[in-house]
Amino acid sequence: MKVLLLAPPGLERLEICQSIGVRAPPLGLAYIASILEHNGYKVKIIDSPTLDFDLKRVILEIKMFKPDIVGLTALTPTIYNAYEIAKYIKAIDKEVPIVVGGPHVTFMYKEVLSESVNIDITVIGEGEYTFLELLNVIGKHGLNPNLLKSVKGIAFRDNGKIYFTGYRRLIANLDSLPPPARHLLPMDRYTVFDKPVRVVHVIASRGCPYGCIYCSTSYFMGRLYRIRSVNSVLDEIEDVVYRYRVKNIVFVDDELTIIRKWMIDFLNGLKERRLDICFTCGSRVDHVDRELISRMYSQGCSIIYFGVESANQKTLDQIGKKITVQQIINAFKLVREVKGESAGSFILGLPWETIEDMRRTIAFASKLNPSYAQFTVATPYPGTPLYMLALKDNLIEDKNWSHYTTLIPVIRGYSFTREQVSKLLVQAYILFYFSPNRLFKEMESRRFKLITEMVMRILKPRHLQILKSTL
Repeated sequence: MKVLLLAPPGLERLEICQSIGVRAPPLGLAYIASILEHNGYKVKIIDSPTLDFDLKRVILEIKMFKPDIVGLTALTPTIYNAYEIAKYIKAIDKEVPIVVGGPHVTFMYKEVLSESVNIDITVIGEGEYTFLELLNVIGKHGLNPNLLKSVKGIAFRDNGKIYFTGYRRLIANLDSLPPPARHLLPMDRYTVFDKPVRVVHVIASRGCPYGCIYCSTSYFMGRLYRIRSVNSVLDEIEDVVYRYRVKNIVFVDDELTIIRKWMIDFLNGLKERRLDICFTCGSRVDHVDRELISRMYSQGCSIIYFGVESANQKTLDQIGKKITVQQIINAFKLVREVKGESAGSFILGLPWETIEDMRRTIAFASKLNPSYAQFTVATPYPGTPLYMLALKDNLIEDKNWSHYTTLIPVIRGYSFTREQVSKLLVQAYILFYFSPNRLFKEMESRRFKLITEMVMRILKPRHLQILKSTL
């Protein structure tokens, strides 16, 4: 049985990633592909955004491969692209089952199945074992609804009604999963900050115990934090270092330092195995101290990414961040003291904030002085408490999912408009990256060129008119 796993063409998986020069692999598809291959299925992955495949090229690839089933992944801003590619696949062969998974589908499966008659099945939550079991049923019995009902973690149409089979248990032991099928991916095309170096993306954990109101991770992957063993992660890194001749590892985990002992053991393991790598990872400001940060940077960490979000303690409390402004200041100070690089994320447009609150956050970013700052607008993704709040208070003014990129305001606030947030987003990037102090410091560095190009991509073309009006 031939299986095609596809990241649809069109919009990039997340516009902010494209803007800051990040091309990341669809690791979810690669994990599914790996477990399918281990069970005898022939699998092909098409990472359309990374390969710059348009719809015409994807259709050609489908015709050449002639899959027996197609699996699509889609985030909120790319769900319409999934609808479109599903329509064209059915035009080629209406008998090919089409399965769609991902965070958006998990929370909006009723809408997805109602809006697209070409999508046969949606996968809810983690997809590896669900997709494998689903293929086993379809391979023997086709799209028989009575037998599909035995597969936990899916939804489909049955006699005009949408049937959900119930949630599947989360994968408790992540070590049980085979490594992602990177041999099916264009490994030479993935980048970070547009740097001309080869990188490999690794995920060590799933789930998040914190439940910030704007983030779907803890609702999609569960509040139970699950992490692979240190040896499992080190084995994978050792393999990709030699297989792909890379030194740069990007951990795509939201937070790699939740368990301090795990991080220390990981750093010790890098040293013991003499793995000379550079890695980037995410952390929380309340999970680092001088000893840990010093160890991380001395052992190859190049950038730590902190979720700051706001300069206002009231906002930090309301979004469920469970950190303080002082902890934020302390963490960035520690990074500077060990001469490391850092990145910080900042959210504008949370509905209860005022214009002055947002300006305070923009100024706070410059005061913290991270190596990189990422400003985004509050986006109510389905499945999050922010989405429920926006629905309840009638704050959503743009219901076009393709605009849910974190760079386009789609909700108004209680005291501000979407247009005001757009202007503040432009101002935030200009004030941070083109301040006199930063310009003087960075002007001669190669990084300045990369940063300038990154900021201009974020501002073009939608925000350039806003920029002109603010000058």
